[in-house]
Amino acid sequence: MAFYYNPLSLILVTFLLSSISLISLSEATKNGGVTIDLIHRDSPLSPFYDPSTAHFERLRSLFRRSVSRHSALSLASSKSTSNSPDLFETTLTSIGGEYLMKVSIGTPPVEILAIADTGSDLTWTQCAPCTQCYKQRAPLFDPTKTTTYRSVSCTSQQCQSLGVESSSCNKSNNCLYQVRYGDSSYSNGDLAMETFAFDSSTSNESVVFPKVVFGCGHNNDGTFNETGSGIVGLGGGAISIVRQLETTIGGKFSYCLTTLDSKFSSKISFGPNAIVTGPNVSSTPLVQKSPDTFYYLTLEGVSVGNEALAYNYIPNSNSKASVEEGNIIIDSGTTLTYLPNSLYEGLESTLVKSISGNRVSDPQGLFGLCYEMPINGEFNAPPIIAHFTGADVELTQENTFVEVEKGVVCLTFVPSEDLAIFGNLHQMNFLIGYDLENQKVGFLPTDCSKTQ
Repeated sequence: MAFYYNPLSLILVTFLLSSISLISLSEATKNGGVTIDLIHRDSPLSPFYDPSTAHFERLRSLFRRSVSRHSALSLASSKSTSNSPDLFETTLTSIGGEYLMKVSIGTPPVEILAIADTGSDLTWTQCAPCTQCYKQRAPLFDPTKTTTYRSVSCTSQQCQSLGVESSSCNKSNNCLYQVRYGDSSYSNGDLAMETFAFDSSTSNESVVFPKVVFGCGHNNDGTFNETGSGIVGLGGGAISIVRQLETTIGGKFSYCLTTLDSKFSSKISFGPNAIVTGPNVSSTPLVQKSPDTFYYLTLEGVSVGNEALAYNYIPNSNSKASVEEGNIIIDSGTTLTYLPNSLYEGLESTLVKSISGNRVSDPQGLFGLCYEMPINGEFNAPPIIAHFTGADVELTQENTFVEVEKGVVCLTFVPSEDLAIFGNLHQMNFLIGYDLENQKVGFLPTDCSKTQ
């Protein structure tokens, strides 16, 4: 078996029930819901943070992961509209994401660290016994050691929601799942029900989610990272945690992502706490498209100062062609923001006219617009406004430029011929609320380090 046990980095632990108050989700919802820590995988708060790794080396890895994820999500999106026989291999998107969250599974509860992913639906973890498991730093979840584990029938609605090509039946008529990703990684196992619990970051309580449908993976391999024991699916599909709990949480969740250099954790909330309100909130409609895993928005264009650029920007043209609804997805697991080539080129040329400084080439060969950091360390760039339908989201320099190497700062928008994605760098220091009941997403500028 391809896993090992390291007591120094133990993630899977038995909860001390005497120190944590267990409450139901419905009780928590009456008190405002539940708020949970989100830990960036490169954060000093992550148990896998390696202080010996240089800052810029971590950034290079971060950007490489963003490129890989964008490729996989683009493949998933294109296959979902092509009637491909390989549809089931790609609509479950890419592997992973950038944020980790602790979740307890079973009775008695044991804790794992999983990747929180708005680009995936099925929640799954590696389980014993394992035919093939990728290496992870924690022991495997053992369904024989919990009293609340239940198999899911092949005839159940939950099994049917996986789709014919993503599920099958064993001899006992229990549901089996198979997840295939764009890079040929996979997870296969039993679809089951189990009690999940999340530690509230705002109280000494663990909020219990009974009968959560998840995948107990006995055969998993590919490019998974040993830092996580599985995935918490926060996508828009029927089998996701968000959809399973939709009635109880009112179809509402939100998150507030701290900046990359923050010493504080990010937060995700479910239920009444997740409602984003106030005079400074900008809201835009969610657009229903396939695959329903993704959260689609409509980006009408961007602007820099008085220079407005339409989504389907054409240089030296005043024509305003109609914009396709749902032309961009918002994703917490993709770092960079990907724009259509023409819009990116218009944005870059506009910024060049607005920024004084020495333009240099990107040492990584990824970014198109980079500048030499001034000797005084003060690089100045104008704000960029992303114009979604009904919502103007102003992005500061902190969102839009990053120092990628010592003395080199680069624009964190990149061109793409494929799927447009609004990435997490441009979501940092915004409280972003998803209201699935009313089909909208709200943006509220917030210092996320102060939401602790």
